[in-house]
Amino acid sequence: MRLIHSIAELRESLAGERESAFVPTMGNLHAGHVGLARIAARHGRPVVASIFVNPLQFGAGEDFARYPRTLHADCEKLAAVGTDIVFAPDLDEMYAEPQTFTVRPPLADELCGAHRPGHFEGVATVVLKLFNMVQPRYAVFGKKDYQQLFILKGMVRQFNLPIVMLEAETERAADGLALSSRNGYLSAAERAEAPRLYRLLRAAAERVGAGARDFAGIEAEATQALARHGWAVDYVAVRSRASLLPPRPDEHELVILAAARLGATRLIDNIEC
Repeated sequence: MRLIHSIAELRESLAGERESAFVPTMGNLHAGHVGLARIAARHGRPVVASIFVNPLQFGAGEDFARYPRTLHADCEKLAAVGTDIVFAPDLDEMYAEPQTFTVRPPLADELCGAHRPGHFEGVATVVLKLFNMVQPRYAVFGKKDYQQLFILKGMVRQFNLPIVMLEAETERAADGLALSSRNGYLSAAERAEAPRLYRLLRAAAERVGAGARDFAGIEAEATQALARHGWAVDYVAVRSRASLLPPRPDEHELVILAAARLGATRLIDNIEC
């Protein structure tokens, strides 16, 4: 496996490649990220993973400075599943000049975007830059970041990028907690409480699947249940899978999304129903 830090070397290494598979990450990898690399290896070669903590997607007061940087351990995990190239640029390589051209996607102010201004603009911009650097045939993203995946799929369509977007199901711990690099911030007591988010989403999805259509009531009940156990809830929302907007009463392809803080840690999750 090659560890590459410069765009010039990356492009030289990928010259002539037409079937590469790409996994963009911010590092501090867990089993979910490793699963994305495995999926990439089943679809294309060479497999390229990027590791870059992108400042554009962090807002004021968020955890950019303390986000864990674990490059050596990350490279070992990726090498073990057959990744061919790890692209780990520094800040000056990715943003050699101030990024004055940015991508502002639809839905940037919805759901997580309403609570993290500028986040999805930062995500879309860095991913478009990475796509231009790697020029992959396939790109793999997890469904845990459901809104992010929805936005990036729209970006690929609207910019006519010749990239096949591959979706990976959310990897979970045995107790249901969605794997996340930020789970490491949780105290022991918070980690014991954290699976409640998924349990409530699953219960809400069962009600919707059984025919319940009081979406506002379902959202409110889940929000109140989390708040009673010390969560600071950003949102619980029933949305259309097709648009990520509030669904019509007769719509059946739905997803329930949630974001809430447990102590200082913001957790997100979703379940399709």
